[in-house]
Amino acid sequence: MKVVVIYTKDARKDLRGLEIKTVRKIITKIKYFSELEAVLKHAKKLKAPFEGLWRFRIGNYRAIFEIDNKGNITILVILSIKHRKDIY
Repeated sequence: MKVVVIYTKDARKDLRGLEIKTVRKIITKIKYFSELEAVLKHAKKLKAPFEGLWRFRIGNYRAIFEIDNKGNITILVILSIKHRKDIY
């Protein structure tokens, strides 16, 4: 299955506010997750009021994303990346 990762404008802005070492770690981990056959194995489905969204845990940071399934292509849209105390 081919997986495409798209970062929203807000997610890119969140990354710009972090240290470069942390940014590299987050991007590397999201890339690793997206290359797995079972992408959602390391993700958690969020509950109300965030229904329909998922999150990856990357150290003390959380990457909130949504999934768009169209045929054989899965698109992960990364909506936000913030410290766990600020994300929810």
